[in-house]
Amino acid sequence: MVVFLICFISSMAIRQDPDHEPSVKEAMPFDVELGQTQEHAEEQEIKVFDYAKRAQWLRAAVLGANDGLLSTASLMMGIGAVKRDAKTMVLTGIAGLVAGACSMAIGELVSVYSQYDIEMAQMTRESRTQNMGAEELDAEKEKLPNPWQAAGASALAFAVGALVPLLGAAFIKDYKVRVGVVMGVVSFALVGFGGLGAVLGKAPVMKSSLRVLAGGWIAMGVTFGLTKLVGSMGL
Repeated sequence: MVVFLICFISSMAIRQDPDHEPSVKEAMPFDVELGQTQEHAEEQEIKVFDYAKRAQWLRAAVLGANDGLLSTASLMMGIGAVKRDAKTMVLTGIAGLVAGACSMAIGELVSVYSQYDIEMAQMTRESRTQNMGAEELDAEKEKLPNPWQAAGASALAFAVGALVPLLGAAFIKDYKVRVGVVMGVVSFALVGFGGLGAVLGKAPVMKSSLRVLAGGWIAMGVTFGLTKLVGSMGL
């Protein structure tokens, strides 16, 4: 359900409406023609920038959800190798969700704030050399990314991905069935996230989906195996 929701949002966000270009061959004064051409070019530039910005946000959201999905599932599989009860696996998943979401949010906040400070310093220097007015400076400031919004979006995306294995394991008591269900729902979500990331990045969907799926299986398998090995050593 989470994968289909993100797919729907991405398809709505990056859809481009066909734009009819007016003919420039009609007889008209040169200055009028030039003015209309410049206005049309500016509109197209704004539209392209808007769609590119949306695609970048959606791609970051997909990657964040994929991180939450895989890291939480690997933690749950790892602890499930030595502790078979459902409560321990679910608590481990919850701890991974909270810790991962906080880590993503703080990292994004620091990163975007650094970018914000650099661009603000650059804008201040340019405003002095180009005699930029206060209104123009404020308009440029509004185009800068919001660090708190970016942090919240990263944390939310991670949490959404982490909920997939948690919900898969929460209501199943039998150990083998629980592990199988977690593997199944995580594999399905990995294929979906890999395909969606390929669509946003204009990459081959099948190859990308299989690559993400194989990587997820390797991560869960390695975590399960190493934890099982360490647990068997009595440490």
